[in-house]
Amino acid sequence: MYGFRIVDKLQKIDEDIQLNELKYHNKRVLVSKEFTFDAAHHLHCYEGKCKNLHGHTYKVVFGISGYVDHRGLMMDFGDIKDIWKNEIEIHLDHRYLNETLPPMNTTAENIVVWIYEKMKEELEEEEYKGRFNGSRVEFVRLFETPTSYAEARREWMEE
Repeated sequence: MYGFRIVDKLQKIDEDIQLNELKYHNKRVLVSKEFTFDAAHHLHCYEGKCKNLHGHTYKVVFGISGYVDHRGLMMDFGDIKDIWKNEIEIHLDHRYLNETLPPMNTTAENIVVWIYEKMKEELEEEEYKGRFNGSRVEFVRLFETPTSYAEARREWMEE
């Protein structure tokens, strides 16, 4: 039923599929990508273990929506990675968050909003350059542990 088969002929543009067929729809779609980073922090005005300097391996999940271009592509996952690496991660990975982030208590709830705002700012700049048609951050999820996360959603950020 599921036998092994080698493709006889690779599909070729303008021969087997036309350029105007690459874009299948005009719907908004969401792409998602996740990253990890390691950082240290401590909390102020908090009585518990987290008042002491400690570290986490954080996981960040982005949900970004927009409309596909003529190729049927909304945003390359590599573009999300480039924004993450060049504009956001440099402030977070292997850093003491209390000194690299703006003045704030470095709670997951505060950090996730900062990450959301940074990604939103970068997408707006790219949109201005004519890239990523209608792209917007739908959500950012920041896991502080494998089972605990804070989330920022577009509808909450725009209130």
